[in-house]
Amino acid sequence: MHFDALTGPEQRVLGCLIEKRFTTPDQYPLSLNGLRLACNQSTNRDPVVAYTEETVRDAAQRLSRYGLARLASGHSSRATKYRHLAEEALGLGREQLAVLAVLLLRGPQTAGELRTRSERVVDWASLAAVEQVLDQLIERGYAARLERRPGQKEERFVQLLGGETAAAVAAPATADTQPAGQRPSPAGADSFARVAGPETDSADLVARLDALERRLDELASAVSELLGR
Repeated sequence: MHFDALTGPEQRVLGCLIEKRFTTPDQYPLSLNGLRLACNQSTNRDPVVAYTEETVRDAAQRLSRYGLARLASGHSSRATKYRHLAEEALGLGREQLAVLAVLLLRGPQTAGELRTRSERVVDWASLAAVEQVLDQLIERGYAARLERRPGQKEERFVQLLGGETAAAVAAPATADTQPAGQRPSPAGADSFARVAGPETDSADLVARLDALERRLDELASAVSELLGR
């Protein structure tokens, strides 16, 4: 089964469910409030959004209809909780899901950035291992290799679960124009901009920033757990 037209909120909710299952298993499945906080957190997200609870709930319910998520509230639980079903629906393993989640949450990136930003989930043996997973995602139609832009030293990769993102790969935007018929979507619109954007900072700077973001993410998760009680 393949999904290629997820909206921005649906992409963000799915990415959060995959991420939090691996990084904060004690808080998974996620309550609706926890899922909203995960979507709106200021670390490990690009773009940063401010979704309402209604937006997050509607996106999670649509993902449930698609077979990508489901309600996971137990009989003793008072809060509505959600979990993803990406393994079954997409047929992906831990390494593939880790890379896909980062692409869903942060937009187009290089293989080196993907390695750094998914190390909380996967202990990569080498950059070649990440590239092998990317090749698998591309073969399955879940990711694509972007054309290298002038001034870019490394090629970048993008997920293809979002309709706007898939359109951007087929008809890349220039600095002055956007593809016709683009649906408004915070995450999707940012994907267009980043396809044509400048090359990211050095790998060393990215690693240092991500280390700081991981620490902030852990604090945000702890606050989320306290608020959900």
